[in-house]
Parts: sequence; structure tokens; C-alpha cells
Amino acid sequence: MLEKLIVMVEELSMETALESLLPKMLGEVNFQIIRFQCKDDLLKQLPDRLRGYQSWLPPNWAIIVLIDRDDDDCSILKQELENIAAKAGLVTKTHAGIGHPFSVANRIAIEELEAWYFGDWPAVQTAYPRVSATVPQRASFRDPDAILGGTWEAFERELKKGGYFKMGLRKVMCAREIAPHMDITANRSKSFQAFHAAVSSAVAWR
Repeated sequence: MLEKLIVMVEELSMETALESLLPKMLGEVNFQIIRFQCKDDLLKQLPDRLRGYQSWLPPNWAIIVLIDRDDDDCSILKQELENIAAKAGLVTKTHAGIGHPFSVANRIAIEELEAWYFGDWPAVQTAYPRVSATVPQRASFRDPDAILGGTWEAFERELKKGGYFKMGLRKVMCAREIAPHMDITANRSKSFQAFHAAVSSAVAWR
């Protein structure tokens, strides 16, 4: 059985969201969230961090590295993360293949955390009842991971239309107020589904 999951993230709002989401995914399994100052800081520190873990990581522990795609090429960013783990001597979920144990899973939020909110609009409505209920049916929002023009900017616009955050989106507050209502089994964001699958795989293969 998985004893502990370590999740590395690049910013505070993701940490805040995962504090609510991970217990839903892990049940009684322990977890630790390690937050870096930003994406660049995570990528800079990751090689040394993983080399350190490789020297003592128990077989019933696992690590997930979770960062935003932003404007990066997803495949190039994913390969960079895979290479860092390989150089540290840790087996990744991608390299291990389906149905085999791994030490590290690299996952990318596409484009960023707010895509996960668009993927579970009922949770957003619960937190902010005045937002439009028709958002998921609009062509530009049907695929939460393919929203053009910036995902958090689009999310901010929709909340402002409902009368929220007129002075600008407060990302940590949104994470704190939305994540507790999110249904981990019904999110339409493929990047959320991939993250959830990685967590489930870590639990299943320990």
C-alpha cells in the first residue's frame, strides 16, 4: 500500500487546491505538498531534489511533479521533466509503462489550474452562484484545456460577469473556495484526469 505521496507544485494556488483534492483521491494515504516560488524555481531545483530522493526514497512512496504548461510546448516540457528524473536514477510512470510501479510521475496542468475549474463548472457555481450556468456549453469552453487567450484571464472574465473579483482575480481564494466542491470523478479537463490517474496508479501499485 502507498504510504506517502509527495507532490511538487510551482505556486500557492495549486497547493491550496490540492490540499482539498488529494484527500478525495488518496483516502487515508499521507501526502506532502512541496511548493516552489515559481515554475522556473521548480525546474531549477528539481534535479537536486530528485537526486536527493533517489538515495533514500522508500518503495512504497511516490512523487508527482505538477507544473503548468503556460506557453511551453507540452511534449518538450514533459520530456524535460522525464530527462531530469532519468538522470536522477528514478523510474517514471511513462518509462515504467502501464501496470508497473514507478517512483515519479510528471504531470502538466494545461494550460493552468483554472482549466480544472472550467472542467468542473458545477463546483464553480457552488462557490460563486451568480456565474453563468451556460459556460460549459459555449464552443470556446467545451474543451477546458484548449481555451484561447489565457485560461486564468478567461476565468477572471466569467467571474467578473457574475459580479465577483471586480478588482482582479484572487487565485488562492478561488482555490480555497472551489476545490472543496470539485468532483474528482467528473472533471472534463483531460489534464485533471491525467493527474488523477497518476495518483490512482501510485496507490494501486504499492
